[in-house]
Amino acid sequence: MIEILLVDDESYVTESIEATIPWNDLGVEKVYRADSAEAALAVLREQSIDIVVTDIRMPEIDGLELIERIEREWPHIRCMVLTGYSDFEYAKKALQLQAFDYILKPVDDEEFIRSLTNVIEALKDEWEAAERYHKLAYAVKSGSPVLKTSLMHDLVLGRTWSERTLADKLAQYDIGMTVDEPAVLLLMQLGGQFAHYDHHSMSLMEYAVGNIAEEVFADSFAIWICKAPHDGLVMLASPQPSFRHRIERSPDFESLRRRRLHERAESFREQVSRYLKGDIRMVISDWFRFPHGVAQAYRSGLGSIMMSGCDGAGAIMYLEDLQAGHARPVQSIESLYKPPTLIHLLESKQWDAARSKVDEVFKDLRNTNYTREHLYEVYLLMTNAFMYIAHKQGQFAYQIDQSGFDLMHDPSMVLSLDKLKGWAEAMLAKLRTELSASDRYTRSYIIHQVQELVSRDLGQDTSVKTIADKVFLHPVYLSKIYKAETGESLGDYIIRMRMERALYLLKKTNKKIYEITAELGYQNPQYFSKMFKKHYGLNPNEFRDQ
Repeated sequence: MIEILLVDDESYVTESIEATIPWNDLGVEKVYRADSAEAALAVLREQSIDIVVTDIRMPEIDGLELIERIEREWPHIRCMVLTGYSDFEYAKKALQLQAFDYILKPVDDEEFIRSLTNVIEALKDEWEAAERYHKLAYAVKSGSPVLKTSLMHDLVLGRTWSERTLADKLAQYDIGMTVDEPAVLLLMQLGGQFAHYDHHSMSLMEYAVGNIAEEVFADSFAIWICKAPHDGLVMLASPQPSFRHRIERSPDFESLRRRRLHERAESFREQVSRYLKGDIRMVISDWFRFPHGVAQAYRSGLGSIMMSGCDGAGAIMYLEDLQAGHARPVQSIESLYKPPTLIHLLESKQWDAARSKVDEVFKDLRNTNYTREHLYEVYLLMTNAFMYIAHKQGQFAYQIDQSGFDLMHDPSMVLSLDKLKGWAEAMLAKLRTELSASDRYTRSYIIHQVQELVSRDLGQDTSVKTIADKVFLHPVYLSKIYKAETGESLGDYIIRMRMERALYLLKKTNKKIYEITAELGYQNPQYFSKMFKKHYGLNPNEFRDQ
């Protein structure tokens, strides 16, 4: 709401304006009056004024001087001037001082309302622009990790930019890499100790790993670490200028660089083990000129990890050493393809036999000197079977369980035999429940669980997606069954619960409107007020005052 200050040494002028203008219709909440520039300055120091309407000719400090002071100390305030015909030159001066408009005396109400309306609209446009700017700035700042990760993914997957464009992006995202400088790529995987973590916990753990890496490597290498496109973490490292200058003239330059990198990598592993209680395995590429060798280094490193065994957690491997070695014989998993296949068992709804088949596959896999590629083979076959039976029943498999069907969502699925086995068994159980004829009770339980989650936490993180994550369902699927069971969309239910909570807080507490806004998860009090009025016909202040 707008607050306005009327300034004129002839008090009958401001009294008349205050009494005759329909302020509420214009969106003006409060009107203040002052009979001198000094009195006006006192009001400005105490109140949140948006618009000042001032006479020009006043004793001691005139209106022009007042406008200059306002421009210096309160640049967000818009000024209008009152002037007689004989003071027109003063009015032009006021406009030069950024006054928004001038009004001739004696004041005509319609003319005053037109001018004031223009000022208010200009103010609102300015506020909206400022809000958009702050939202954009916040989005860029809060989205910086996402932008850095996206840029890394583009590089390792082979996208190219001009050197200037890439340098601009590196500077914009505050990434300490330099175009055409030597760099090395480290592809990392967390050990089996982390395999049981859910997606959120694994993300936190990877964030902690990144922080440790930045601390350990910082004295000798500029690093850029983030989530890899396929799984694990990927890190680019380039020697710090101070370190490079110390060793670049040495005849043992390459061995000194490798030794320092290995020392930091070993220290990094030790820190992860000490503070995070788990191992980390990494493949280190050959040196290349950034960014030209990034994609090739990533492909080679990923291939080496896929072909290496899953029992090497904690190792530091160099790509040149791995490529120089001899590949070991590959074993096949016969039980995957031995009849009856998993698809045939699911198609005939032999659920117990399907569970035995899954157990048999993982038993054989455990007795095999398996690699990541073996885990991926099992994952693909079972995913294919689960999708086939779900589609045959008229459903999308990812709606029943999203995480397991998106390796970008949870790449650890093919890192751990136990986690892959747990997912396969859980998915089989979900399919059995979801595709059975008598699933009414299950749906009712889900609705009850959702309503408990919503009533327990109506804060900023409560949304259809966060609720769906907590009950391990896809948001679209959860919305579908919630609407089918209750007749109300889940989004509307969350909003209704927020409004009922707001009603209670307004009635029973003395909390400020902005406090209630934050507690209910809204960032903008004006938006909260709009939603409240839509539900109850009054804005929060009007409701509390009645």
